[in-house]
Amino acid sequence: MLWLRTLSLGVKSLLLHPLRSLLTVLGIFIGVASVIWLLAISEGISNEAQRQIESLGADTIMIRSVEPPSDKLNAQGVTPYGLKRSEYDMLVKTIPTLKTAVPIREIKRKFTHKNRTVEGRLVGCTPEYAELTRLFIDRGHFISDAENFRRDSVCVLSAEVAASLFPYEDPIGKRVDLPDHKDYYRVIGVLKPRNDSAAIGGSMAAQSFKSDLYIPIQTLQLRIGDTVVRRAGASFSGEMIELNQITLAVKSIHDVKATAALVEDALRSHDSMEDISVAVPLELLEQARTTRLMFMVFMGLVAAISLLVGGIGIMNIMLATVTERTREIGIRRALGAKQKDIVAQFLVEAAVLSVVGGITGILAGVFCKPAIVMTREFVSQTYPETMAALPDVVRNVTPAIVPESIPIAFGISLVVGVVFGLFPAIRAAQMNPIEALRHE
Repeated sequence: MLWLRTLSLGVKSLLLHPLRSLLTVLGIFIGVASVIWLLAISEGISNEAQRQIESLGADTIMIRSVEPPSDKLNAQGVTPYGLKRSEYDMLVKTIPTLKTAVPIREIKRKFTHKNRTVEGRLVGCTPEYAELTRLFIDRGHFISDAENFRRDSVCVLSAEVAASLFPYEDPIGKRVDLPDHKDYYRVIGVLKPRNDSAAIGGSMAAQSFKSDLYIPIQTLQLRIGDTVVRRAGASFSGEMIELNQITLAVKSIHDVKATAALVEDALRSHDSMEDISVAVPLELLEQARTTRLMFMVFMGLVAAISLLVGGIGIMNIMLATVTERTREIGIRRALGAKQKDIVAQFLVEAAVLSVVGGITGILAGVFCKPAIVMTREFVSQTYPETMAALPDVVRNVTPAIVPESIPIAFGISLVVGVVFGLFPAIRAAQMNPIEALRHE
């Protein structure tokens, strides 16, 4: 009963100055809401990064041909570099932990159909490529082993290339021309849209699948070859690459790191040329999870500053309240109130401010996801060009409420209220009753 009476008196005292109490509550409200919002946004960014890395496959190893330093290139001729088909065969035969191995060759080319042209990436691959890169067929079928073995002139289009070249007709069975080679390919399949893959440190840039045209790698080797020549006036330069990438899938995720070490040892001959890189998504996924914890701690500290400011606001208001109520404190002490009663009175008022601010902050915090999604949709509809120019993480990330952030934020707000209300409460309790009664 004593605590209920103390609580009732505290609420009545705060309601005597509603605007001042509201502003004090606002400080705690902003602090709690910011803790939940910032942690939700950081969790959303982390989830998106991990999703992109996982889309590469945690059980895969990617070996990529990279252009060597300029001092190792022939400025006036064709420089052979990168992965070779013989190395692909060697890896498949000598590494027992492999489940699948896919050789890949990529060339930038123009694709045409009638009077429509698309600049994109010609990708020579095997049937396993679709499964490893999570490509799904919308119409028709992907490249088969038989088509690759026969070196058939067939192709599979990405959804975006199909929409650009065949906006009003079904592309299956139609012809796509490659004017650079005076060659053409018959469409056997169209893929579903595929999101871009994540960048892999310094080893690989983020990869887009929107402008791809896929053909059997044996067909590419026969019809186009390994040499790409670029002319500039009277001079020319070029490159000779047999394979741009070899993607290896390992039987068990536990064997990924050991297999990657074997691959690096097997390809030591490239160290002098510096023309390959090995990327292991599993290692990057582990790094991303560690970074997530560091990022959340940092964001939490930033948000905690808002709570600290709110706590300072509570102390400021409570000190002003003590000064205003000096005579009241003196009367209560004269009527027999003990120091602990005075301390309890002012601590209850500080706690009420913190609890109200914490509860309203939590209510605002849980609306983080719908608020950001609605704001993003509004901006997309009102300013589409501005939205399109923003980074993918801004356009695609979805905040994810961290369940632990709600009790943590509320608990911190309550502790902040009590801690910052303690000094004014003790100061009030230690007043000399005689001097307090004389206060005007």
